[in-house]
This record gives sequence, C-alpha cells and structure tokens, in this order.
Amino acid sequence: MFEARITQGSVLKKLVEALKELVTEGNFDVSSTGLQLQAMDSSHVCLVSLTLREDGFDHFRCDRNMSMGIHFQNLSKILKCAGNEDTITLKAEDNADQLTLMFESSNQDRISDFDLKLMSIESEHLGIPDQDYSAEIKMPSSEYQRIVRDLTSIGDTVLISATKEGIKFSTSGDVGTANITLRHNTTPEKPEDQTIIDLKEPVALTFALRYLNNFSKATPLASQVKLSLTKDLPIVVEYQVGDLGNVRFYLAPKIDDENMGEDEAQS
Repeated sequence: MFEARITQGSVLKKLVEALKELVTEGNFDVSSTGLQLQAMDSSHVCLVSLTLREDGFDHFRCDRNMSMGIHFQNLSKILKCAGNEDTITLKAEDNADQLTLMFESSNQDRISDFDLKLMSIESEHLGIPDQDYSAEIKMPSSEYQRIVRDLTSIGDTVLISATKEGIKFSTSGDVGTANITLRHNTTPEKPEDQTIIDLKEPVALTFALRYLNNFSKATPLASQVKLSLTKDLPIVVEYQVGDLGNVRFYLAPKIDDENMGEDEAQS
C-alpha cells in the first residue's frame, strides 16, 4: 500500500506541468524514503531526475517498494481538475494497475477522486555521481527564464561562459548576435533576487537552447534556479520543489563547438 498526502496541491500541479513537455512517460519509484523519478526525454538528449522526500509530505506511507508507470499528459489532465488550494492524496495498492488521486477542497465541502491507469515501462536507473563543478550559479528563476526565452528568438544554441567577470550567455543566428551577462550580485535584500556565482575555474560550454527553454517551465516551482557547469559534462539546472525535494535537468554540451568555447573561456 502506498499513500501520500500534500496540502499544497498546487506544487504537484506545477511540477507535472513542468515535466510533461519533456517527459512523455516515466516510472515513479516509491520507497519508505520518498518518491523518485528518472526519465529521458523522447529524443534521449536530456535527463530529468526528481526527488521528493517522504518528510516533505503531510502524510506518507509505503509498505513496500513499488514502481508506478505514469503517462504525464494523462496525469496532467487529471491534475487540472484539482484546485490550487486543494489537498491532494495519492494512493495505490501493492501491484496495482491504477493510481488513485483524491482532491479535497480547503473547507472540505468538495471531494473528488480519479483513477489513473498505470503503464508498464521498461527503465533502468542511472547512477548519477556526485560531482564537483567548476562553476555554480544561483540566480532568480524568472531571470533565467527570460534569458533563455529571449535568446531562443535569436539562435538555436547558447554559449554559457562563467569567468570572474560573471556568467555570459551568447548566441548567434540569422537575425544577428546576442550577449547577456550577469554579474555576482548580493545587494538585493531578498535572497531570491540575488545572483551568486561560485567559480572554481573558468568554463565555457555550448548547449541547445530549445532544451534550456523547456527546463524553464519549472520556473513557477521556485524563486531561484541553480546552474552547475564543468567542462565536457552535462549542465545541471536545478529547482527546489517546495519543501518536498528538487528536480534536476541534465543536458549534455554540444561537442562540435567545444573549441570555440575554450577560446572564449581563455580570452
């Protein structure tokens, strides 16, 4: 038996909306420590890793480890029926072929339940090693969303270079070129408005803007986003999911532009 309740139903709604464009289907792996998801996008270019800790839920019970195959567009359709203030309860029997979602309004005068058919999905769990990154940047998530959205209208790829001067996003296309630089800035009073750059060594990598733009659909989840960069390794774009845990997006760099990136970092 699995059962999890969250009073902030809007968090779950935002999370599924952020994932459904990238991930068509995936396995929710449930254990006594919480809920995890690892899934590649349909073109196998980027990886999504979601961790929701059991202590972040208002109630969590899992008698035995289980894997639930979820079709995200279908889950999204059901969650659209929940109000933002609703309490959402997820339930599944052991070896069940469906997940029950129950929505309770804040004054408990309206209760609805839906059964989502589960899928059988073959998937392997990838071990993602802990990594020391050359550069880690915490910035307002709305700023990140704006940058990748603006640059997508100019070019297809972006060169992200982190130096002691700041972090620079550069692109070029038929329209022309664009460069946006953010500097380390801790002057705003609110922590969520600050841009903090932790630089161990300069790094410059090129990525497909389409995916970085897709990742920004998680902006409603958190006021800040963290970007982690190291030469030749995927970028990690990480958002906190309320008090529940986090979602991380991994995207490999474009190798053919590698030399251009190195020149940029050294200049």
